[in-house]
Amino acid sequence: MFIGRKEEMKKLDRLSKLNKASLVVCEGRRRIGKSRLIQEFGKKYNHFIEVQGLSPRQDITNKNQLSNFSRVISTYFGLPLMTFNNWNEALMLLAKLTEKIKVLIFLDEISWMGSDDKDFVGQLKIAWDTKFKKNTKLMLVLCGSVSSWIDHNILNSTSFMGRVSLTIKLDELSLSFCNQFWGKKKERISSFEKFKLLAITGGIPRYLEEIHYSETAESNIKAMCFDRSGLLFNEFDSIFNDIFSKKATIYKQIVSELVTGNHRFIDICKKIKVAPNGVISKYLDDLEKSGFISRDYVYSLKTGNKGKLSKYRLKDNYMRFYLKYIEPNKDKIKKGLYQFSSMENLSNFDIIMGFQLENLVHNNIISLISMLNIPYENILSASPYFQNRTSRQKACQIDLLIHTKNSIYICEIKFRKKTTNKVIGEVKEKIKRLKYPKNYSIRPVLIYLGTISKEIESEQFFDKIIPLERYLD
Repeated sequence: MFIGRKEEMKKLDRLSKLNKASLVVCEGRRRIGKSRLIQEFGKKYNHFIEVQGLSPRQDITNKNQLSNFSRVISTYFGLPLMTFNNWNEALMLLAKLTEKIKVLIFLDEISWMGSDDKDFVGQLKIAWDTKFKKNTKLMLVLCGSVSSWIDHNILNSTSFMGRVSLTIKLDELSLSFCNQFWGKKKERISSFEKFKLLAITGGIPRYLEEIHYSETAESNIKAMCFDRSGLLFNEFDSIFNDIFSKKATIYKQIVSELVTGNHRFIDICKKIKVAPNGVISKYLDDLEKSGFISRDYVYSLKTGNKGKLSKYRLKDNYMRFYLKYIEPNKDKIKKGLYQFSSMENLSNFDIIMGFQLENLVHNNIISLISMLNIPYENILSASPYFQNRTSRQKACQIDLLIHTKNSIYICEIKFRKKTTNKVIGEVKEKIKRLKYPKNYSIRPVLIYLGTISKEIESEQFFDKIIPLERYLD
């Protein structure tokens, strides 16, 4: 099944109806479904030509990439295998072969395709300007997992200024779409069991496709994560080596420090023992653009403007689970010596599960805004919030704060088998510490997985109590 991506399909469809050639860029985390989206949309075209860049390895050269390009073109058009000396020859021939047909040309993993040729981007720009764009029934889609390469060479490059008609940044599927992967079984599988899996996979379609929905969550997790042949057992190294190549080690160090909590830039530098400089800022920016981490800014509760304070958060659920539970046991898993009876028996499971569920809430903020009936035009900011300790104020940390024109929503996210009314005291203390304009209304919100005590509802402290399972609707 092809699930979700309705808005992206609408945008592509609208673009295809214009009487002009269109250049589209599609980016996002690996396994997020970029290729599948374009392949599905490509069914609308008489001709769909897909060329994938060869994944990086030590002996891959530009010549190999050109040979692969040649094989695809020769096979599609039934031509003898050609030898291209450069990308100008390759792209110009493709433009010639497609100049009079309705066609979608899909250059997938373009950063791999052109990374070993400094003239690749320039030749692509010339081919677009002089040939491709003359076909009013042509769409050229450039796609890749290395978002930093695409940003630098395409989106922020003067060579392609004003040429890109549409940029699609794919995020994780919403939880309501994730629920559709259970198909006819979704009504009889408990939300708690679903969230055990979603806490690991997030809304990554490729991971959700790997789940056997007739088996328990524990059975699936063992097969995917704790078996040496499982997709998620080997996935981490594959991601980092393919995307970050020789610098994979430093990127891994950064995300490893974010496993147990959010950190400021200076704290990350201290933990990985490097000087705070522009190089580390670039690494963090690369991780953010690749969809693995998020930089959460603190917005002023007086003005609604973005402040200077910020923390980095590991927003990728799979990565946290891998670094916390799979990697430390990798040797045992390879030898078949690692076993567990239940996820609840994993060390610090409640704490890690809490982080994972927070990510799911943040990644589905649109659903929450809808459940709270907040008009979009009233929202000033929506993000995790922290307040540093000073001589005038106490430290304060809030899972999610939604700031509107006249209200502040304090959202507490809890994962417990049973959340007791102790949570009320915790949120009251946060409100007491929070520095906010006195003309604002404070609206506490509880989002939870598990059960809650009767006292929580009877005390009527929270303006809204939302079971996480509602996100699946």
